[in-house]
Amino acid sequence: MPPSVYAAPCGGYNQLVWSLFMDRFQRYSTATGLLMIVAFSVLPAVRAGSLPVSGEEIQIEVTKKGLGKQVVISQGAREWFMLIDVTPDNAVIIRQETDQGRYLVDESETHDRPMTPGEVDAAIADYVNSVKTRARKQ
Repeated sequence: MPPSVYAAPCGGYNQLVWSLFMDRFQRYSTATGLLMIVAFSVLPAVRAGSLPVSGEEIQIEVTKKGLGKQVVISQGAREWFMLIDVTPDNAVIIRQETDQGRYLVDESETHDRPMTPGEVDAAIADYVNSVKTRARKQ
């Protein structure tokens, strides 16, 4: 097929890449070329790890609770929960992990001073990252 049959989706550098990509597949039939385009467009998502490994996506919900925050992370029947309750005198952190309704972790800690908003955000981010890492390994 002549190169004029293919319309580039955008301009500039992407147009050059698109034209090189389409020129490469001109020798194949249109159906095979389209199949290859679809296949190669899925590869970056697979390589980046954006597709769930275990078949179930991790759902994350963060809500503000007073001066603190609460995060609920779920993946299928598993659920992780963290609440940081900040008062003028102290901060209480509660962590729970359940699998099919059975508690695997149920712990709390009390700090003798209130946490700053930056400390709360950092603690929530660390917890979410640790759960994501552990969920991928299992």
